Amino acid sequence: MEKLKNYIYGEWIEGNGNGIPLYNAVNGEQVAISDTEGLNFEQALDYGRTVGYKNLSSMTFYDRGEMLKKVALYLLERKKKYYELSYKTGATHVDSWVDIEGGFGTFFTYSGLAKRMLPNTPFWVDGDTQKISANGTFLGTHILTPSEGVSVQINAYNFPVWGMLEKLSTSLLAGVPSIVKPSPFGSYLTNAVFQDMIESGILPEGAVQLVCGEPGNILDYVQDGDSVLFTGSANTGRKLKSLPSVAGNAVRFNMEADSLNCSILGLDAKPGTPEFDLFIKEVRNEMTTKAGQKCTAIRRIIVPENLIGDVQNALSKALDQTKIGNPLSRETRMGSLVGKQQYDEVLRKVDLLKAETELIYDGKHELVDADYENGAFMSPKLFLNDKPFEKNISHDVEAFGPVSTLMPYKDAEEAAALAKRGKGSLVGSIVSHDNNFVAETSWKMASQHGRIFVLNRDSAKESTGHGSPLPTLMHGGPGRAGGGEEMGGLNGLHFFLQKTAIQGSPDVLTAITKIYQQGAEKKYSDKHPFQKYFEEVEVGDSLETAGRTVTDADIVNFSNVSWDHFYAHTDATSLTGTIFDKTVAHGYFILSAAAGLFVSGKKGPVIANYGLENCSFFKPVYAGDTITVYLTAKEKINRGVKGRNIPSGVVKWLVEVVNQRDEIVCVATILTLVAKQSPFIDLNLKNIQKILNGLTESTQPSWGKMSPQQMIEHLEHGVLVSLGEPEADKCFTPEEQLEKWQDSLYNHRKMPKDFPAPFLADDEKLLELRHKNFEAAKQSFIDNLKRFVIYYKENPQAEHMNFVFGKLNKEMWELMHKKHFTHHFEQFGLI
Repeated sequence: MEKLKNYIYGEWIEGNGNGIPLYNAVNGEQVAISDTEGLNFEQALDYGRTVGYKNLSSMTFYDRGEMLKKVALYLLERKKKYYELSYKTGATHVDSWVDIEGGFGTFFTYSGLAKRMLPNTPFWVDGDTQKISANGTFLGTHILTPSEGVSVQINAYNFPVWGMLEKLSTSLLAGVPSIVKPSPFGSYLTNAVFQDMIESGILPEGAVQLVCGEPGNILDYVQDGDSVLFTGSANTGRKLKSLPSVAGNAVRFNMEADSLNCSILGLDAKPGTPEFDLFIKEVRNEMTTKAGQKCTAIRRIIVPENLIGDVQNALSKALDQTKIGNPLSRETRMGSLVGKQQYDEVLRKVDLLKAETELIYDGKHELVDADYENGAFMSPKLFLNDKPFEKNISHDVEAFGPVSTLMPYKDAEEAAALAKRGKGSLVGSIVSHDNNFVAETSWKMASQHGRIFVLNRDSAKESTGHGSPLPTLMHGGPGRAGGGEEMGGLNGLHFFLQKTAIQGSPDVLTAITKIYQQGAEKKYSDKHPFQKYFEEVEVGDSLETAGRTVTDADIVNFSNVSWDHFYAHTDATSLTGTIFDKTVAHGYFILSAAAGLFVSGKKGPVIANYGLENCSFFKPVYAGDTITVYLTAKEKINRGVKGRNIPSGVVKWLVEVVNQRDEIVCVATILTLVAKQSPFIDLNLKNIQKILNGLTESTQPSWGKMSPQQMIEHLEHGVLVSLGEPEADKCFTPEEQLEKWQDSLYNHRKMPKDFPAPFLADDEKLLELRHKNFEAAKQSFIDNLKRFVIYYKENPQAEHMNFVFGKLNKEMWELMHKKHFTHHFEQFGLI
């Protein structure tokens, strides 16, 4: 029987004990053995703190986000084998999709957040700069840096993939290495995904480690700077949190525990309304998805007292229609519990519930292609608590399976009070089309809930459901739910980051934060900042403009153009009692005039205006005032580009507008999209001729079989094909992949070395030479390149077929030639 290997200190290691046998939840057959006996946990933690921390924390947030995306794509390509293992845990295809692709989706989401919202630095500036001194020579701000330690995640059995990846998404992005300890049940699925993560080679050494089996004494070795993320029962969580190594050191502890989540049916949602039907469907889904083994599942069903019978009947009918059995069967809608041990535990909790409440539904479902004896199958069970303010068992005991309790309420006050009797929940939902009821209930129950999900006919079509935590929203809850927080967008990173206040002069804060601070030294040069590529722009690059004197005509004309005839701009007789002495220039005219002063009209790397932030007006500008602008590069933000967009970054510019008395009248931050410098040569004939002058018949390639003349004729052939001479008769790339290949022409990735051209003969022999000698080949290539330039000037709409990229237009052919020429010129060491 396969024994699952552990991955610690960079090695795959088997435990040396008997281990824990792991069984197929559907048929009872043994699947694997998990074993951690003999592992050196102290060494594993030290390895993470040293090797892992050094490698991860030195990366930028942007690069770590790109890393998450690459891992997710790698795993997505291999998802089929994960589904095959997931079925053995008792999960249906839908259950598995949530676990497997939901986990990958969390990586994708955090990758996107990193690229859009986080800096291309190893630290993160948090919040605005605070002006501490009167003259602005002493400032303060905060930075966030990775906590210097290792994170130990201890996960539950219900989501072997998502449970690991949702924690890794934030810890890895924050720059903190992790040790993953899944529950033994289903750990063979976690192990398979983890193996592929390591084999991908994408994660730096020490970034992640895996312990499959009992955690042993691993938490005895945590120390200051380390963190623990626990998902499981509240009792176990409290024990771990009180360990001397955790409580006695500065160890951060996050707990996401079981909770008695509720769903409330609004007073308006009577039978026959869309909301009543939505409620029944939602409760049924939450009772049966993952066989009720979800920390967000609905355990308490709170309904108006006059609708108890209607809800009981409708829900019982819906549960009757649920097919239970082998997850591999297409008929199956609910699988098994994770194992016989969990089955026995749920039955024990069911017996506790029976002591105070009535079991009103206990489905005797026939199983699909399975049997109760070998598999861990349990039919859904519905209880009724007729006196929920007196009988507390429903608010204290959670049966972690397809079990829920129905209970009545009279009004919004009672509904919220019952919701809060769970003593802290991950999620509570309200199904109602009465916004007043929803608002009143939400306000009253919010203090005891991590998330409130509201469902009605307006949102149902696009709703993600009661039980689905989302990467961009907080997952966690107060009280019984553990008091922790996971995900929540960028807030989820704060658990792993140290926040530090930084104080100093504007120059000091600019140097530390890499964000220009008002009052810091400006860098002036002869080159206009808008003529610099993204890589060339430096924080502090500045421009002082000429002055412009504002006239009455400017104010009148702007009123007419903008249709802004506010009295302060147009009616001098209406200014009594205002802050203005006379008609004042529009604030947006000042901003527009400022742009006219600082913008470079010449075409350059700046692609477009990308936005405007923090625009403030401090003093009025009247006709006769002269304004001058100081433009300063404030911050650079790297940016991922998709599709056929020019590779670029965002530059934030500080715009300071002063009057003739050097008084600041306007301050704004504008954003521009700035092109990155292309690594490919331009199609400049003189430059290409100069490069080719360095090529001789004896020049040797760094890779490949081509001779210098073969290379020149190969490039010339590509130019002729772009002229339709001859027209390529076919494209070798499948139609469904063409768009992706054409998009690749726009990025800055170079062509791979030794790439086999698909149009070559089977023996990969190159085309025979067409020109009598090397010099004739070079001249012919230059002549045809001149023809290319002229042809597309005269025929800008022309399109011709490429063997690999399909039909290309003028822009695409130019991009193709730039990449292709660069590839072969580098092959022969010419550039």
